[in-house]
Amino acid sequence: MPQQPASQPSPLDPRSASRRRFLGATAVTAASGLVTPKAFGAVHSGGSEKLRIGLIGSGGRGKGAVSDAMNAGKDAVLVAMADAFSDNVEAAHKELSATFGERVQVPEERRFAGFDAYKQVIESDCDIVFLTTPPGFRPIHFKAAVDAGKHVFMEKPVAVDAVGIRQVMESARDAKDKGLAVGVGLQRRHDDLYNKMVERIWDGALGDEVLYTRVYWNGGGVWTRPRTSEQTEMEYQMRNWYYFNWICGDHIVEQHIHNLDVSNWIKRGHPVKANGIGGREVRTGKEHGQIFDHHAVEFTYADGSTMMSQCRHIEGCWSQVSEFAHGVNGHCNLGGGMFYDRSGKATERVRKQGENPYVQEHIDLQKSIKDSAPLAEGETGAVATMTAILGRLATYSGKIVEWDQAIESDISLAPSTYAFDADPPVLPDDQGRYPVPVPGVSNGWTA
Repeated sequence: MPQQPASQPSPLDPRSASRRRFLGATAVTAASGLVTPKAFGAVHSGGSEKLRIGLIGSGGRGKGAVSDAMNAGKDAVLVAMADAFSDNVEAAHKELSATFGERVQVPEERRFAGFDAYKQVIESDCDIVFLTTPPGFRPIHFKAAVDAGKHVFMEKPVAVDAVGIRQVMESARDAKDKGLAVGVGLQRRHDDLYNKMVERIWDGALGDEVLYTRVYWNGGGVWTRPRTSEQTEMEYQMRNWYYFNWICGDHIVEQHIHNLDVSNWIKRGHPVKANGIGGREVRTGKEHGQIFDHHAVEFTYADGSTMMSQCRHIEGCWSQVSEFAHGVNGHCNLGGGMFYDRSGKATERVRKQGENPYVQEHIDLQKSIKDSAPLAEGETGAVATMTAILGRLATYSGKIVEWDQAIESDISLAPSTYAFDADPPVLPDDQGRYPVPVPGVSNGWTA
């Protein structure tokens, strides 16, 4: 495998991302002599090259990612779409067509539905594949896209179990070998304010070292969708994917990953162990599947420093989505752009400039493809996801969980068969309730 130049940080070291726009570099460059795919696709009659997007996962995040990519570059066009459900495809096609007009070039024969619909998008003439399905499918889709030689943008998280994480890591290495660009939807790494704040921390604004971090995603929770009489159990869980670990990973993985990743970014690595508490206090209905409504985790890094983490889905409680870092000189609020001394007095405000980070991540990705210097964010996305999985294992089991032990697990949460008439990995009891992990009893992976 081509080796990264010694002068550049590793894929786990976010200095590569933070300096990208200021130094005109990408996170990881292709090795000398590596043959890369053509930057953008076929030259149209107007003389301009187009970046042809194939969308896999046509729900809200898929529509959002395509919109961000279209706003990032006028040469981006949508040429193929897929989703497990045809109604999602048609609704997304209608909405995107109304917004972007002729840049949505997806006739009926390139709109696909079903579990295997991703294959048809990948087989199309798209240059880049957007993977925006629920995360349980990400390892399968990512491997298929890389094997086919496609550039990739994939949403976070990138897996729900260690088996999937290892598959993503392998596919990320294959993508590097092929010179394929891989972007991951951890948009804070493309946010001007966060980049400046991390740079200031690394430059010593908090002292010689970061002693601990605090990260939060506390809110009221997300949607539920009612069961209908004609649905199979598989379709019901697919429609309500947020509440089943085989497809979502719990909200600590699906949502809190953003905040956990910021701490990893600051620390230039990942935790080596975690312990935590969590449970279901309020969101306990049948419609809430099997996930917890709160998690509190203490992660420990190799240098002994800690990350204290909270995420909660309970209305009427303290809401907070933020990240803080503490050192001997004081602390900072990264999203707020503020530094404080040890007495709590504000000492510095960092101002944000530049593009919306959801758009900026696509600007950076498209530029890397044009410049044949492809982004390589797959490993970073895998490490961030595994950090969140580690936290889930700690809260579900109630035990201290080591990173090395967790990432080597061969427990897969995936179903044995992907079909609407097949059984998903978890089934309700005769009261319609699903198995829920019990700390002290559960092994962390399963209930």
